[in-house]
Amino acid sequence: MVSRTAPPAGGRTNRQAEPSWVPERQDIIWIDCNPQAGREMRDMHPFLVLSPQAFNARTSLVVGLPMSTAAYNTDHPFAIEVGTATGLKAGQASYVLCHQPKSFDWRARRANPHPAGRAPDGQFTQVLAVLNQIIQLA
Repeated sequence: MVSRTAPPAGGRTNRQAEPSWVPERQDIIWIDCNPQAGREMRDMHPFLVLSPQAFNARTSLVVGLPMSTAAYNTDHPFAIEVGTATGLKAGQASYVLCHQPKSFDWRARRANPHPAGRAPDGQFTQVLAVLNQIIQLA
């Protein structure tokens, strides 16, 4: 289940990031997508981390995929349904948007752990397979 309750002003949640916290591959985190341009996502969204923790710690960057509850993703071939949202968007399907890979400076954007924690192994594998259809790394 993915909570869609955005953190309060200042970017902190009940699961406030510890000073030593670094996002890990497969984590779901809150990240502020602003500033944005064109059809890019904006505002605070859950974000599925693809990059390994060692990279994230050394560079302050995190590579991953944004998540959304927008209903138009239901039939989108590159949006993977990963559960039902809780919080403000309770009951709505939640999707990982495999067609929008992004990198963000997670420290500058005050990223925090998301209440959902980590993506289940099966869903993460499915997301990677769809992403690979787009960018064809393997």
